[in-house]
Amino acid sequence: MKLFSKLFYCLVMGTIVPIAFISSEIDFDLICEKEGWRNECESISEGECQSILNQCQSYFEEKRKDIDSDIIKTTAEKNTLKNQINTLNSKIKDLDYQIYQSNLTIRSLEFQAKDTEQSIVETEGEIEGQKKKIALILRAVNDENQKSFVEILILSKTISEFFDNMVYLETLNLKNQELLTNFQQLNTNLKEKRVTLEEEKGDRESLLALQALQKQASAVAKQEKDSLYNLTEAQYQEQLKEKEAVEAKAAEIAKKLISMVGLVEDQKAPTFGEALELAKSVGNSVGVRPAFLLGIISQESAIGRNVGQCYITDTKTGGGKYADGKLVSRIIHPTRDLPLFLDIIKDSGRTMEKTPVSCWISQCATSYKGKYYYSGASVKDDGTIICSKSGYVPFGFGGAMGPAQFIPSTWKLVEEKVKASTGKSVVDPWNLTDSFTASATYLKQLGGGKTSGEYSAASRYYGGSSSYASQVRTRAWCIQEYIDKGEMTTACEKLIF
Repeated sequence: MKLFSKLFYCLVMGTIVPIAFISSEIDFDLICEKEGWRNECESISEGECQSILNQCQSYFEEKRKDIDSDIIKTTAEKNTLKNQINTLNSKIKDLDYQIYQSNLTIRSLEFQAKDTEQSIVETEGEIEGQKKKIALILRAVNDENQKSFVEILILSKTISEFFDNMVYLETLNLKNQELLTNFQQLNTNLKEKRVTLEEEKGDRESLLALQALQKQASAVAKQEKDSLYNLTEAQYQEQLKEKEAVEAKAAEIAKKLISMVGLVEDQKAPTFGEALELAKSVGNSVGVRPAFLLGIISQESAIGRNVGQCYITDTKTGGGKYADGKLVSRIIHPTRDLPLFLDIIKDSGRTMEKTPVSCWISQCATSYKGKYYYSGASVKDDGTIICSKSGYVPFGFGGAMGPAQFIPSTWKLVEEKVKASTGKSVVDPWNLTDSFTASATYLKQLGGGKTSGEYSAASRYYGGSSSYASQVRTRAWCIQEYIDKGEMTTACEKLIF
């Protein structure tokens, strides 16, 4: 406890002490690397625990920078068995630090979720109090309104008392209006807090999923390291040659797969390298982390390899056909998005019937007491949609465009900013640069310009989905590892490619 007392003394005194100066006094190996904070946090306040978590986060950031430097230095040297083992040891340590950081963040999110839940309870209590006050005033106003003008005049002993009654009634009405306004604000705050709570819980689940990938990568690195210990230098060099030959063949196959036509008739999907360079250029320019931006594009369209399997052919209903030629009466929203889509097609000079968009997800829904219930749907040969349950109707629309998968109405929200960023008078959702710029611009608007806001921005990008945000976070982690280390784990390669 003496160790932590020193830490808390510094924090209470309001002194922010750089890690380099306090490392001699504080045993970060015990507190952070061996996760001593878990036990300590059981016996101290949440505020003190949060301070420890923040200190450990900074500590791990510094340690990871040192490791990255070591990896770069070792990689630049001659590729020998010893250097390879050293590199793997560094990678394992880096992954361990990432897992430690995830644990810290998860614990912080638990505190935040607890605070949000308590705030929700308090707000609900305030709302109930407001309801009671409003009810009392409404009863008083109703009682007064039941009296006729003549009755009020007769009951009033003097003209002054009559006017006092009128003023009282007006005061009640004004107070009631004030309470109603406050009531509406409390309801709005309650909804926002519930959304925040869902995001915090989803963020925690997302980090746990990412941890699983980090642990898997660490286990693979440890296994590879253990196998190297049994080799001689000659055997290692021989294996290295074999590995290089296999990787060359695999790269050739991957290049062909990545270069498959996946956009429109006059454009091919970018290679991963091309997409990464574009994400760096656009992301850094707009102010969004490149790995996060490319994680979104990867999740939306497999980096341009799949920008949709439907084609709109009906300019009145927004219906059309699937890529296999089968008809479907429901693709794009007929009033909100179809007119905008036709304008975009015209401006970009594209052919509507040959321009792919996302398909409608085949589902039907019904609502009851404010909640939606879903069921499956089927499409007949003539394009008619049949819901699997009686009383259900087709739900949702497709019509998302290009690598970033914008629906037309959302595209219009960022179109002018994309024009300003690219210097073009006409921008095109299917153009790589335009789509990446639009995605980065929109993510920045949603709060994705900071790492801490990426999860929420990803969720809102898809209309509020924690599972979507979780998948984006995992993809972004894989891409960031590639940016930092120049390679991906097998699990990441399967996910991205």
